[in-house]
Parts: sequence; structure tokens; C-alpha cells
Amino acid sequence: MKQRKIPMRKCVVTNENYPKKELIRIVRNKENEVFVDPTGKKNGRGAYLLLNKDVILKAKKTRVLDRHLEIEVPETIYDELLAMAEAKES
Repeated sequence: MKQRKIPMRKCVVTNENYPKKELIRIVRNKENEVFVDPTGKKNGRGAYLLLNKDVILKAKKTRVLDRHLEIEVPETIYDELLAMAEAKES
């Protein structure tokens, strides 16, 4: 049986490729709303982040999501990401 290809995506903070399922997608849609997309399928400009507390804090400090999504990302998004990372670790 043929092995299925695993989709890979690049984390915008670490610049390393990971399987898509290990990353979380943050999306900006046409109405300039920014939200977390756990399905990875919503319409809009997306940026992928490794679901790791250190990576999320570094993204917040360097404002890398602001540059990739070309809009200011609200603090609530980072809070939601940190909560998701803590839930994943436990």
C-alpha cells in the first residue's frame, strides 16, 4: 500500500517545517477579523504557529503575526493560543 503524503507547513516564528496537524492557524479574513482556525480550512490569509508556549510568547514579543497578516493582532488571540497550548501540554 502506498504511503500518503503528509502536508507540511512552516511556523512563522521558528521558520521550520512541521506536519500541518502540529501547527495552529491564525487567519485574517476580508472583513479584517483575526481569529484562530483550529480546522485550518477557513477562508482568508493564514499564518501557522507551533502550539508551544515559548513560540507563542516569542510571536507576541516580535509581533511576527502582525507582519504576516498585515494587521494588528489583538491580545485576546495570544491569550486563546496560550490557553490552547496549556491544554495540549496537560
